[in-house]
Amino acid sequence: MAEEEGDGPGVQRANCLLSVKTDLNLRLNPKTASKTKLFVVGSAIELRQRKKPKSSENKESAKEEKISETPVPERAPKHVLFQRFAKIFIGCLAAVTSGMMYALYLSAYHERKFWFSNRQELEREITFQGDSAIYYSYYKDMLKAPSFERGVYELTHNNNTVSLKTINAVQQMSLYPELIASVLYQATGSNEIIEPVYFYIGIVFGLQGIYVAALFVTSWLMSGTWLAGMLTVSWFIINRVDTTRIENSIPLRENWALPYFACQVAALTGYLKSNLNTYGERFCYLLMSASTYTFMMMWEYSHYLLFLQAISLFLLDSFSLERSDKVHEVYKIYIFSLFLGYLLQFENSALLVSPLLSLVVALMLVKCLQLNAKKETLVAKIMKVINFYLVCTLTVTLNIVMKIFVPHEENGHMLKFLEVKFGLNMTKNFTLNWLLCQKSLQAPSQEFFLRLTQSSLLPFYILVLIICFLSMMQVIFRRNNGKSLKETVTLEDGRIGERPEIIYHVIHTILLGSLAMVIEGLKYLWTPYVCMLAASGVCSSELWMTLFKWLRLRTIHPVLLALILSMAVPTIIGLSLWKEFFPRLMTELTELQEFYDPDTVELMTWIKRQAPVAAVFAGSPQLMGVIKLCTGWMVTSLPLYNDEDLLKRNENIYQIYSKRSAEDVYKILTSYKANYLIVEDAICNEVGTMRGCRVKDLLDIANGHVVYEEGDRLTYSKYGRFCHEVKINYSPYVNYFTRVYWNRSYFVYKINTVISFQS
Repeated sequence: MAEEEGDGPGVQRANCLLSVKTDLNLRLNPKTASKTKLFVVGSAIELRQRKKPKSSENKESAKEEKISETPVPERAPKHVLFQRFAKIFIGCLAAVTSGMMYALYLSAYHERKFWFSNRQELEREITFQGDSAIYYSYYKDMLKAPSFERGVYELTHNNNTVSLKTINAVQQMSLYPELIASVLYQATGSNEIIEPVYFYIGIVFGLQGIYVAALFVTSWLMSGTWLAGMLTVSWFIINRVDTTRIENSIPLRENWALPYFACQVAALTGYLKSNLNTYGERFCYLLMSASTYTFMMMWEYSHYLLFLQAISLFLLDSFSLERSDKVHEVYKIYIFSLFLGYLLQFENSALLVSPLLSLVVALMLVKCLQLNAKKETLVAKIMKVINFYLVCTLTVTLNIVMKIFVPHEENGHMLKFLEVKFGLNMTKNFTLNWLLCQKSLQAPSQEFFLRLTQSSLLPFYILVLIICFLSMMQVIFRRNNGKSLKETVTLEDGRIGERPEIIYHVIHTILLGSLAMVIEGLKYLWTPYVCMLAASGVCSSELWMTLFKWLRLRTIHPVLLALILSMAVPTIIGLSLWKEFFPRLMTELTELQEFYDPDTVELMTWIKRQAPVAAVFAGSPQLMGVIKLCTGWMVTSLPLYNDEDLLKRNENIYQIYSKRSAEDVYKILTSYKANYLIVEDAICNEVGTMRGCRVKDLLDIANGHVVYEEGDRLTYSKYGRFCHEVKINYSPYVNYFTRVYWNRSYFVYKINTVISFQS
C-alpha cells in the first residue's frame, strides 16, 4: 500500500537515484536531453512537493538555474579580433588622413589662387568680398580690443559700423566663430607665431577637413567598409564646385557650421544602428548632443536644417522602422539645444518661433496622448493615422500661436520671396526682384547636373536611391500587412530597407534634394550627402544582394557575387576618377593664379589717407563691406539680408543708379548722415546679365520709370540716370556733390553740407 502511494523509503530512494542518473546522462550526452526530460518530469515534480526548501535556498537555486540557462557568449578567436582591430585602425587612419589631406589641399589651392603669401595686408583683405568681409572685420576688431569682455561689449552694442544704427552684431550676424577664433588666437600664443589672417583661414580649412572625415565615417558606418569613405571623399573633392563654397567665401557661416552638422549626422547614423552596444550608443548620443548645439550656435539658419532632419526621424518612427524611445531621445536633444541656444543667443526669439520647436513639442504631446494598442492590428493602424494627423495639425497650430505671443523679427521678405518664387504673387519690389535674380536662389542649371554626371556621381546616386527606396517601401508594405519580420537581418536576406540608418538617409536626402531642385544655393547641403549615399551604396554588399533577390539570380551564387561587386565596383570607379580628375587637381595646384584689383586697392588707400576718421561712406552694400574691413570707416549699409532696416537702406542707397533727380538722391544720402558717395562704374554701365536683372533695370521697374509691355520700353522719368549725370559736373549736380577722387572703376563724391548754387 505504501509503495503504491509512493510514500515508502524504497520509492524515494529509487526516485533520487533515477534523478541523479538522469542528470549525469544529460551532462554527458546533451543530445538525449529532450528524450530523457519526458521521463523524469513526474519524479522531479514529486520530489519538489515532498520537500519544501527554505526561501533562501529557493533564491539560490533560481539564480543557478538562470545562470545555467543564460547563453554564455563565446569569445571570438584571436585572429578574428585582430582582423576587427586592423579594419577599424585602417579605417580611422584613412578618415583622419583624408581630412588632413583635404585641409592641406585647400590651403595650397588658396595660396596659388590669390598668391596670398606675397600680398600686402590690404590686398589680402580685399579677397574677402561681400558679407565675408564683414565677418572678418569683426574678428579684427576683437583682436584690437583691450580685453575679451570689452570686445564682446563693443560688438553687442556696436554703433560704429552703420550710421545712425546700434546693432548687436554677435546676435544679428552669428559672430560666435569670430569670438572663438579670437580667443584661441590669443590664448594659444599664436600672435607671436602666425598672422591673424592665416590663423583664421587655417581654422576654417581645418573644419573642412573634419567635414570630410565625418562624411567618410558616415559612409563607412552605412556600408561596413572604409572603401566607401574613400570614394565619398573622392567624389566630394572632384565636385567641390557643387559641394562647398569654401573657395570663394571662406568666412561664410555655413563653412563654420556644416562640419558640425556632418559630425551630428555621423553620430546619428551610428545611434540608429540596431546592432550597436550600450557604450557605443552612449558615445553617439553624447557626440550628437554636443554637435547639435554647436551647429545651432554657429549658423542662424541651422534650425531649419534640423527641422528637415526631425521630419525624417518622425517619418522613420511613423512607419515603425525604428524604436520610438530612440527617436524621442533625439527630440530631447533638439529641445535642449533650442533652450540653451535661446539663452546664450541673447534670448533669440527666432528659435522660439522656429518650426523645429513646434514640431518637437507636438511630437512630445502626441506621445503623451498616445494609447497603447496591439501591434499590426486595425486599431493600431488607425491610431498611427490619427497620430500623424495630430502631429501635423499641432505643429502648424503651435507655430502660429508662438508667432502671435512671442515678439520676433522674422524674415518676412523671405516668405514674400517664396510666394513670388512659386508664382503665387507678383511684385515690383526692388529687394524681392533682386533676390529672384540671384543665381543661388534660382533653379539649378543644366551644367550642375552635367558636372555630377561626368564624375559618375549622379548615375550611381540614382541607382542606390531607387534600390534603397523600393526596399524601404517593401518593408513598410510587409509591416502594414502584418507579416512578421526577422529580428536580425543577414546578408542572404537582401533587405537593406530594414536598416533604420539607411531609411533615415533616404528620407533626408529626398527632402534636401527636393529643395535643391528649386533653389540652387541649397545644393551645398544636398550634394555632400549625395556623395556619401552613393558611395556607401555601391560599396555595400547588402545593396547588391537586395538587387539580386529581386532579379532572382540563380546562375551564380548571389552572396559571392554581391561581395565581389561591393569590392570591384568602387575600385573601378576610383581608378577611373583617378585617371581623369587627378591630373586636373594637380594642375590646379601647380598653376599660379593672381587676384589683381589695383583700382580697389587705390580706393582703400585714398580713404585711409585722405578721408576724415568720422566720415560716413555710401555706395553698394558689397563695396561697403570691403570698406568696413580695409579701412574701418563707418558706412550707410551692409551686405546682409536678414534685417528689414538694412534691406530698406540698401534699396535707398541703390537709388544712385536710378533715374532720380539730384535733389532726391541728396535727401536720401543726407538722411543717413553720409559724407561721401562712391559710384561704381561696373554697376552704372552693367551689361551681360539676363534681361531685367541689372540693378538699374530693377530700380526703374520699382520706381515706375520703365514698363515692359510685349518687348516695348516706355520711359516715364524726366531725369537722366544719376550715376551718368553726376559725372558731367553741371548744375544742379555740382551744387550737391563735389568729385574728390576717381579711377577707372570708382568715382568718389563729397556730399556738400552747405549747398552752393553757382551756375
